[in-house]
Amino acid sequence: PRFETCWPALMKDSHGVVIVFNPELPSHLKEMEMWYCWFVQQQPLLDSQCLLVAHHKPGSTGDTDNLSLAYPLNKLKLIHSNLEEDPEDVRMEFMKYFRNIITFINESREREEMSIIS
Repeated sequence: PRFETCWPALMKDSHGVVIVFNPELPSHLKEMEMWYCWFVQQQPLLDSQCLLVAHHKPGSTGDTDNLSLAYPLNKLKLIHSNLEEDPEDVRMEFMKYFRNIITFINESREREEMSIIS
């Protein structure tokens, strides 16, 4: 919230949003709703342009792999990151996400060009 005045600059011309959170902190789950509202719904971006990353710190305990999020966050793509155990899996998920964003940008650009032509 203290950086709220910077949010419009961060959002300007953005094509995707990645929200990284600690699934062991209940406060993060509540804050995620605010980030989603501001950075996805206010833009507006599609849900497919948003990626949630539940980041597990080294030595973290608790069964958060089966994390269930409330609406509207439960509509979003959620990945679990544990850089000690499976960094390659996280990298692959990010690559898939970025490919989707690039495809979306290209398709939007093509639609825009076609609307100018016709």
